[in-house]
Amino acid sequence: MQQSADSRRNVRARLPVHYAWIVTAITSLVMLASAGVRAAPSVLIKPLEADFGWSRSNISFAVAVSILWFGLGGPISGSLVDRYGPRRIMMIGLALIAAGIFGTLGINELWQFHLAWGMVVGIGTGALANVLGAAIALRWFRKHRGLVVGIFGAASAAGQLIFLPSLMSLTATSGWRTALTVAAAFVAALLVPLLLLMRDRPEDIGTRALGDDGAAASAASAGAELAQRTPLREALRTRDFWLLAGSFFVCGYTTNGLIGTHLLPHALEHGFTTDAAAGAVGMMGMMNIIGTLASGWLSDRYDNRVLLAAYYGFRALAIAQLPFIGDANANGLLFFALMYGLDWIATVPPTINLTATRFGRGSVGTLYGWIFFSHMVGASVAAYLGGYLHDMLGDYTAAFLSAALLGVIAAGFSISIQRGRRLETAPAA
Repeated sequence: MQQSADSRRNVRARLPVHYAWIVTAITSLVMLASAGVRAAPSVLIKPLEADFGWSRSNISFAVAVSILWFGLGGPISGSLVDRYGPRRIMMIGLALIAAGIFGTLGINELWQFHLAWGMVVGIGTGALANVLGAAIALRWFRKHRGLVVGIFGAASAAGQLIFLPSLMSLTATSGWRTALTVAAAFVAALLVPLLLLMRDRPEDIGTRALGDDGAAASAASAGAELAQRTPLREALRTRDFWLLAGSFFVCGYTTNGLIGTHLLPHALEHGFTTDAAAGAVGMMGMMNIIGTLASGWLSDRYDNRVLLAAYYGFRALAIAQLPFIGDANANGLLFFALMYGLDWIATVPPTINLTATRFGRGSVGTLYGWIFFSHMVGASVAAYLGGYLHDMLGDYTAAFLSAALLGVIAAGFSISIQRGRRLETAPAA
């Protein structure tokens, strides 16, 4: 026991930074890879149409199934992290993603795509989404939590920025199977640093959360913070839970579901080259990193309800112009990417903070997990509806305008959430 304690002290002594930042770096890499894989269907739609003759709505339905499983991975991950720790869940998530991608490489029938990509990749990426990031920020940080959640959001944006142009290029030169093989290899390689460096909690290496000075008052505050918990059954009876879930439904509809799945096919069908579309995606990802980091910083300092309302309103304005960007208007597409990219994932830090403030930090894993599921239900609806409306009407205009309208509604939901009022909290189990 003494040797183990000495070993932990030696590890801490050799590190130039708090170990929480190493955990943050590993988690960011894992979330980057997961988000990159999650965005791949937008690259796959047209090659799958060409290879198998499947309709846009059929492929979109498979993507919707995947998004729904992705959403279910959130609350499942939140509860399992509390029981088994984030390290095991991250390992399982990466293994499922790699297995699902390799399964997709051998598909010949639509149901196989549903199973391999829809279910296996969906659950794996869902386990590694921002519900996991929220739990890790809560375990390892007593301060800078909003910033850390913003970093995780920026990592997800970087996954889009790095993976999508790379997947598009590989698909164009070597085929979609080669592109997915490279993605699977990258995901599997992350198991190595995860096994060597990831730790579940500060106590595993004999340290404290960053910002915890070890004083009795600090320990009492941390314990009280974790004891602030609202059971799911009670939260479901409140208006604020449904306002948060409703606004996050719209967030999913207007991001992963519609833009994440259908922006690239829309751009290619309107005369843009693959390089121009990839450039717009890159711009969107770059601005997403900036916007998400800024949102994390802002959410530690300003009214999160106002921030959310502004983000959704700004997003509605950006999407409303998208149907009118065509005929290879490269400047218009880049301007959309700049505007829209600033708040792609910017909604995550204030939504997590509002959940914690309204229902207690001890409830974040469970309640935010189900709010995140609402996000992915919205994304699933939009992924299928976008393809269906495209098949029915010949373009995405109706789908994009519906997203703009919902963005305005979500802004109203956000500003209506009560500020800083909690239910009676139950002791942590």
